[in-house]
Amino acid sequence: MTKRQSRMMLVALLVAGVSLAGYFGAKAFSKTLLYYFSPTDVVAGKAPKGKSFRLGGLVSINSVKRDGIKVTFKVTDNANSFTIKYEGILPDLFREGQGIITTGSLVDGTFIATEVLAKHDENYMPPEVAESLKKSAEQ
Repeated sequence: MTKRQSRMMLVALLVAGVSLAGYFGAKAFSKTLLYYFSPTDVVAGKAPKGKSFRLGGLVSINSVKRDGIKVTFKVTDNANSFTIKYEGILPDLFREGQGIITTGSLVDGTFIATEVLAKHDENYMPPEVAESLKKSAEQ
């Protein structure tokens, strides 16, 4: 093999290696993305079934039911509401009328949450929640 052929082989292997690494990186990245959906999107069937995603809105008034560390509540975007079940300790700022975002997946028409995040002060609302509330108010 001449010097030129060996350099071309090295360049081809490097290009193939970088391409393969980019493919695997993009594939891993796409599997870890968590898309946000509002209750209206979930009711409309836009949310993936069996895959993890984020669901957010305002906790509906008089919807929180506690049984030890198991909690069931509804989240609304003022157009639709959706039932969420969560087992664990809720954030201190969790309460009815509060803006929250949950992470979890749909199981038999109920959102099973693995994480619940509440806003940190009275002036903050997650951008996704604010946008979905604004859209529902315009309709």
